[in-house]
Amino acid sequence: MRREDVTLLTAGLLLVLTALLLITLEPRPMSDALPSKTTAVQNQLLTDPFLQNPSPGGVQVVWFTEFEGQAHQVYWGAPGQPATAKLPNQATATTTRLSRTREDDQSRLNHANFSDLQQPVVRPIWRHEATVTGLTPGQRVPYRVTSTGDNGSLIESPVFTLAGAPSAGQPLTILLTSDHQNMPMTAANLQKVQETVGQVDAVFLAGDLVNIPDRASEWFDDSRGSGFFPCLQGTTSYPLERNGRTSRYRGGEIIQHAPLFPALGNHEVMGRFAATAPLNDQFGQPIPRSVAVELYQANADLFNPTDDPELRRQWVIDNSFNSATYEEIFSLPRSAVPNPDRPETTSRYYAITLGDIRLVSLYVTQIWRPFRLDATVRGRYQEREADLGTPQNWGHGQHIFESIEPGSLQYQWLEQELASDAFRQAKYRVVMFHHPPHTLGDNIVPAFTTPVPRYDRDEEGRLVAVRYEYPRDQDHIMGDLVPLLEQAGADLVLYGHSHLWNRFVSPQGTHYLETSNVGNTYGAFWQDATRPVPPETIEGSTVTYDPSDYVAQGDPNGLEPIVPTLAPILDDSGQPLPYLASNDLTAFSIFETATGTISSYYFDTRQPGSAVVKFDEFQIGQETRARG
Repeated sequence: MRREDVTLLTAGLLLVLTALLLITLEPRPMSDALPSKTTAVQNQLLTDPFLQNPSPGGVQVVWFTEFEGQAHQVYWGAPGQPATAKLPNQATATTTRLSRTREDDQSRLNHANFSDLQQPVVRPIWRHEATVTGLTPGQRVPYRVTSTGDNGSLIESPVFTLAGAPSAGQPLTILLTSDHQNMPMTAANLQKVQETVGQVDAVFLAGDLVNIPDRASEWFDDSRGSGFFPCLQGTTSYPLERNGRTSRYRGGEIIQHAPLFPALGNHEVMGRFAATAPLNDQFGQPIPRSVAVELYQANADLFNPTDDPELRRQWVIDNSFNSATYEEIFSLPRSAVPNPDRPETTSRYYAITLGDIRLVSLYVTQIWRPFRLDATVRGRYQEREADLGTPQNWGHGQHIFESIEPGSLQYQWLEQELASDAFRQAKYRVVMFHHPPHTLGDNIVPAFTTPVPRYDRDEEGRLVAVRYEYPRDQDHIMGDLVPLLEQAGADLVLYGHSHLWNRFVSPQGTHYLETSNVGNTYGAFWQDATRPVPPETIEGSTVTYDPSDYVAQGDPNGLEPIVPTLAPILDDSGQPLPYLASNDLTAFSIFETATGTISSYYFDTRQPGSAVVKFDEFQIGQETRARG
C-alpha cells in the first residue's frame, strides 16, 4: 500500500473514530441508581466464602454480598475441632465494591431489581476479604464468615475448612479444568469431581470462567443454574435434559475448601466501555491499545487538557479493552512488572509455589472473531464491507491482548521466573495459559500473531477490502513461548479455548493438556474432519491465502495426539480416538502430586446413574524428566 494511502486512511480512522467515541464511548460516571422496585437482597450472602492466595501460615477468605453492610468477619478454629463448636479466632474483612458489574436485557436473572431492562444498569456488588493467620502447615481448620446487613440482620455462612499453603512433600490433589463459561455440563462436571475424588487441595483453571465478564449474574446467580460461583460451590441446581429426561446437578463444594488459581482467557476481557451499549456488544468491541493510543495522541487536548498521566492511561484502557472485573474479583499472587518507566505489580500473570508444584500462570489470549469469509461479517480474516468507510467499526482481526514476544514485559518477567530457584528446584513445573499451543480443535487457527492488514483497492484507488493474514512462521506461542518453556524444563502446559480434551507430548518431554469439555464443543479435526480455514483463492477475486498458514487437519504445530491410555472413546469402526469432543460426555483431570500422576475422567450425562470413567493417565515430574 502506498505511504500516502496509509496516511489518509489513518487520518480518516482518527477523525471518524473520534466522533463516534465522543458520542458513545467516552467513559462516564456509572450511576448507582437501580430500577425503583425493591431493595437489594439483605438476608443472604451472594456467595459462600472461597479461598485465595494461600501463604505458609495463612490464606485469604473472600465472599460477596449485594449490600455494603458492616462488621464482615471470618471465624476459624483449631485442627480437628468439630464444626458445631465455637470458633475462637476472628478477623475483620476489608470491603470494596466491584466497579463495573452490570446487568442488561440479556441477563438471565430472577431479580426484581433487574427485570425489563432496556440498557445496561449498574449492579452494586460488594467484595469482602479477610486474612486468616497463624495456621500450622499441613493442617486444616474449620471456618465460617458472617456479614451484618444494612438493616442490622446477621447472616452466617455454613462451616467449611481451610489451610495455608502446603509444604514441600505434602501430597496434593489438584483439579485441572478450563472454559466453564456458563456451559450446560459445568454443574454436572464439578459435581462428579467432588463425588469421584472428594476434597481437592487447589483448582487450576485455564481461562474462560464466564461468558461476558461484566455481567454480574454470570458470576453469581444466573437463573439457568450455570453461574460460575454456584457451580464451583455446589449451591446451584442445573436442569440438564438428555433423551427426554431431565436430571439436576448441584455442582461441587470445591472452592470453599481449596484455593482457586485462574488464568485470563478471552472471555475475561471486556472491550471499549460504553454506558448504554449492550454488554455483548461491548465485549465484542475491543481494539488494540496502539489504535487507542493513536486516537488519544491526535486528540489529547480534547480528551485530557491537563495531560494528567493517570487520566491518559485510564482513557486508553477504557477505549481499548480491560479485565477490571476479573482482577477485582480474585486475589492472586502479584508479579513485579519489569517496566522502569512505570513500576507496578500485576495479577494478570503470576507464579506461586504449592507444595512440590511451581505454578506459572500467563496472560496468553486474543479476541475471538468469526472465521467466516462473508462480506457481512466482522471476522478474523476481514472487515465488513459496510464498514470500509467507517474505520471506527473495524475489529482489527484477532488482535492479541498482552504480548508474549521477546522484549515484552510479560516475556521479560517469564524469563526471570524460569531462571529462578523456585522454578528450577520444583519437583513439578506447571505452566498455565488459555490459548492452545497444540490441539485438534478449531481455535488454534489462525496462528497466534499480530494480524497483518492488507488493503485492497480498485483501479480508481477506492478501498474495496481490508483483510488480515496470520503468517504461521510468526506464531508467538510456537516461535517464542514454547521454546522458552521447553528449554526451562516445564513438565506440564495446561490450556483450553477449543472446548475438548486432548493431550500431546513434545520430543523434549513437555506434556500438553487441554481439558475443557463442558458442553460447547465444536469438534476435533482429525483424519477426515477439516476445521474452517480460508480457501487458497476466493472465487471472483484476486485474493489469495497461503494454505500453509491455515492448517485444516490435526495439530497445526506438528505433534501427534496421544490416544488415552485406559479407556479411549471408539469411533464408528471401533478404533480408539485420541480426543474427547462431545456435548454429552464431560471430562475433567486430576493431578496427584504424591505420584506425579495426571488422570482424566469422563461422565456420560445421557446416563445419569452411570459411573465416572477414568480414561487416561500419565506421569510428570523430576523422574519423568530424568528418563526423558
